[in-house]
Amino acid sequence: MAKNKTKRIGVVYSTDPDYDYDMEGDEEVETLPPAQQKLRVSLDKKQRKGKQVSLVTGFVGTDEDLKSLAKTLKSKCGVGGSSKDGDIIIQGDFRSKIAGILEGLGYKVKTI
Repeated sequence: MAKNKTKRIGVVYSTDPDYDYDMEGDEEVETLPPAQQKLRVSLDKKQRKGKQVSLVTGFVGTDEDLKSLAKTLKSKCGVGGSSKDGDIIIQGDFRSKIAGILEGLGYKVKTI
């Protein structure tokens, strides 16, 4: 039997069959509007065997919105990449192009 990794907050046990436990980690992060997002675009080579990637950090929102933004950036740059842990990784040095695309979408961008 698999154990539930989330922890119950407050009540340990209840005899009420309709009681709903408050679980840790149930809060879903809402995506902030682009005007309130402050994204950082940087160049990264660490732990990538010397290959350059453009790294977009600082996104606040759901994983679906992060993946859709990553898909937009990858298609407009014409390269591959991925999105995980709130970061978007685009293969190659496309910092200025990514910053222009993000500013066109309404995001506040800082190039590092």
